[in-house]
Amino acid sequence: MSAHLQTQKSEKAPFGQRVRDWWNGLNRFQQWGVLIPVVVLIYALPILNPPLLTTEPGTDFQIALFNAARFALIAIGLNVVVGQAGLLDLGYVGFFAVGAYVAAILTSPDSALRWDYPWIAIIPVAVVVTMVTGVILGAPTLRLRGDYLAIVTLGFGEIVRLLADNVAPLRGQRGFQDVGRPEGLNADGTAIFNSSDGTPWYWLVVTVIIVVLILVGNLERSRVGRAWVAIREDEDAAEIMGVPTFKFKIWAFTMGAAIGGLSGAIYAGQIGFVNNQKFDVVTSVLFLAAVVLGGSGNKVGVILGAFVISYIPDRFQAIAEYKYLIFGLALIVLMIFRPQGLLGSRQRLLAKGRQAYRKLLGRPEQIAKESSMIDSAKGVQS
Repeated sequence: MSAHLQTQKSEKAPFGQRVRDWWNGLNRFQQWGVLIPVVVLIYALPILNPPLLTTEPGTDFQIALFNAARFALIAIGLNVVVGQAGLLDLGYVGFFAVGAYVAAILTSPDSALRWDYPWIAIIPVAVVVTMVTGVILGAPTLRLRGDYLAIVTLGFGEIVRLLADNVAPLRGQRGFQDVGRPEGLNADGTAIFNSSDGTPWYWLVVTVIIVVLILVGNLERSRVGRAWVAIREDEDAAEIMGVPTFKFKIWAFTMGAAIGGLSGAIYAGQIGFVNNQKFDVVTSVLFLAAVVLGGSGNKVGVILGAFVISYIPDRFQAIAEYKYLIFGLALIVLMIFRPQGLLGSRQRLLAKGRQAYRKLLGRPEQIAKESSMIDSAKGVQS
């Protein structure tokens, strides 16, 4: 009888809920079996150039795909900080800028510190420097919470931009030209990775996203991920229960900074030019909007949000100049009717926990009814 009632309830559930229930009912190997064809299709998009998705003639479709993938990688990194650990970061563009500038300083002929090393050897350096920057920023500031932390991180993003503008070796608006990119030549002798062909860059970023998703997913299912969730839900309770909250917040900031620096280094290589005009507050707010729009705390959700934020202006050129107004109105409507974002975060149960939850209550784990960012603002202390 209970199974019959459960079947009736599932039939009455919305389509999205039924899809989530079906997906959560699959084991890990079955999920991978579904994901592999999807990943193949994603890799094939630049070649297929579907008429319904193409951004041409206004914007090169391959470049538009690269920009969307780059935004998705940034959103995944910011989601570690905002969605998983509940730390409101308004200056994430600072980490993105640090990664881009490190790559430019070490590879551009305009830099006195240029290294004659392959591009692949420069990327770890950019990531490590950005991680150190995250630690330097986080150590004195992560004892703050909510709005106070948001203001400090916003200041960090502006400080990075102003340093790039006023420190002579960083060349201000002149910037760095001919920034290094991955080596390799086509059969005709032209470079595989160049500024006009977005396909190799898109494939590179999608590959990086897959690796980062696997690493972040493993972190979520580890002691570190459980600590982040505890901090996000109630930092005081987590500390009382013995969770070293400060250490794990530093972990979150460092991991988020590493992903931001990686995306910045890739962006610098693709565009081939870095100056102080590309890392303003508006860009940082767009990064945060992608996370909030897609669903803070949900990795697939933030990828969807990043795609919307990046792709819509490229697809519909007529409204591109009004994108900030449109995204602002969209966020207001979303916060009123669906505060958890397009894809709400789940209750963060591990695989065994999901099985136990289903057996005990007869239903899959539930979707959060509000954004994880809302909880992060509760912890402001006087």
